[in-house]
Amino acid sequence: MRRRPTALLLALLLAVPTGGSVNGATPSPAPAADPVVPRFTEVTRTSGLRHVYDGDWDFFVGGGVALFDCDADGDPELYLAGGERPASLWENRSDPETGIRFARREDPVTDLRSVTGAYPLEIDGDGIGDLVVLRLGEDLLLRGLGDCRFERANERWGFTGGDLWTTAFSATWEEGATLPALAFGSYVDRTDSTKRIGSCAYHRLFRPRPEATSYSEPLLLTPGYCALSMLFSDWSRTGRRDLRVSNDRHYAPKGQEQLWRFAPGEPVIPWTAADGWQPLVIWGMGIASTDVTGDGLPDYFLTNQGDNRLQVLVPGAEGPVYDDLAWELGATATQPAFGGDPLPSTAWHAEFADLNDDTRPDLLIAKGNVEAMEDYAERDPSEILLGRADGTFLRPGRATGVVSFDRARGGAIADLDGDGILDLVLVQRRTPARIWRGIGSGTPAAPVPIGGWVELRLRQPAPNTDAIGAWVEVRTPGRLQARELTVGGGHAGGQLGWIHVGIGDAAEAEVRVTWPDGSESAWLSVGRDRRVIIEKGADAPRPWSPTPP
Repeated sequence: MRRRPTALLLALLLAVPTGGSVNGATPSPAPAADPVVPRFTEVTRTSGLRHVYDGDWDFFVGGGVALFDCDADGDPELYLAGGERPASLWENRSDPETGIRFARREDPVTDLRSVTGAYPLEIDGDGIGDLVVLRLGEDLLLRGLGDCRFERANERWGFTGGDLWTTAFSATWEEGATLPALAFGSYVDRTDSTKRIGSCAYHRLFRPRPEATSYSEPLLLTPGYCALSMLFSDWSRTGRRDLRVSNDRHYAPKGQEQLWRFAPGEPVIPWTAADGWQPLVIWGMGIASTDVTGDGLPDYFLTNQGDNRLQVLVPGAEGPVYDDLAWELGATATQPAFGGDPLPSTAWHAEFADLNDDTRPDLLIAKGNVEAMEDYAERDPSEILLGRADGTFLRPGRATGVVSFDRARGGAIADLDGDGILDLVLVQRRTPARIWRGIGSGTPAAPVPIGGWVELRLRQPAPNTDAIGAWVEVRTPGRLQARELTVGGGHAGGQLGWIHVGIGDAAEAEVRVTWPDGSESAWLSVGRDRRVIIEKGADAPRPWSPTPP
């Protein structure tokens, strides 16, 4: 594993003001000022949310949460995996005055057992969100009917759910396709009762039939190395969205992280060492992606047992050649940030978001022992890393108020109550899921935002109405942020909805969209603390309002 700074990192560090020379010597770059620490208060008890992800060996992994707006009121709902217990759908009843509130929506269509995770995805282009449900057994596509109602749609869309142990998912749209391409990652082969080392199952890729709204038989991606996360991503900003897969080395000691070349009309084949792809063998749990370094390309945070990884594309590389900058940027999070346990951490879901709205990406890492692994920390709290202006990260520990020693798995970040401040959800193994309300720099009784923000949703004609695969650039004085709109990554769960971008003390931001077909919008002005819809071909953003019943 290489531990050298890239030229890009050196440029970032050397750009920090140094204050001049001393006795003719050039001083080291001055450390960046620490960011304002956003604070959170736990509101699980008053929120009404009551849910546990449970089960024995088959559910040591998984435990994801899907976050999306299924009733078109602007506030996200939660769909949580339950393992041996039923999964559950929770309708959002929150507002800034009364705080975060959820109510259970009971329905046999969604109250499924053996669910390991779920991802929101608008599949059929009707403008109503659907759900992809990962299970120990048959995976399901649930078609949204509006008002948080769903119906089974496997047969409608010609989808064969199989009988595997599914633990990873991602989706993307190919040009001209009627439906999205769906990738499902599997864990240990269920037909191997010995649970022996090396018994990982294959992965499946579903593409739609030509000129039809149904899927062909799945293409099997082999070898499979026990995937726990996967993500379609345009890693090179060339318009091609390849499939990155993060694998758990425990059952695949000869396996490695994978990148599958994915292009319309071409065979799906892995990138290899001959292409520049470097072998990396970790206990891969989750993938989070954003542009950390400011070069306009996605960087990838990979969760692991022990050292986590932060992969950055080597400048000028002709292929997928990456440096690991987790150590240089202070993002390894190798051991618990607090609590006194000296053993290595076990990290699962990871997600980037600007939690203090200072225009720098922050990072949530859900942590927790697999069950009772003696070589890894038992007291292993989930934590938040805060981005500094020089690209490094601060570990504020308990100061955020997010304190839990339960075994976390999945997670989500979103503004749950519409007050403009991001909130947190964690799903935990064998103990109740938890919610923390963001209070910024204020108090639980009076939250105060730290910085300004804009929230965006993209719209384009069917079939890919949510513009999955688009890039959003947000420009404020002295700062340009780039976001890729993806479905996948995390650990067994993800979200689809408002794109929350911090803009610091700017009065407004300029936004430009590179649509999935490669066309670009003009730079569009968005006022501070506004929610807007950006429609393909429109001359200006449209202020958001709830869809009438």
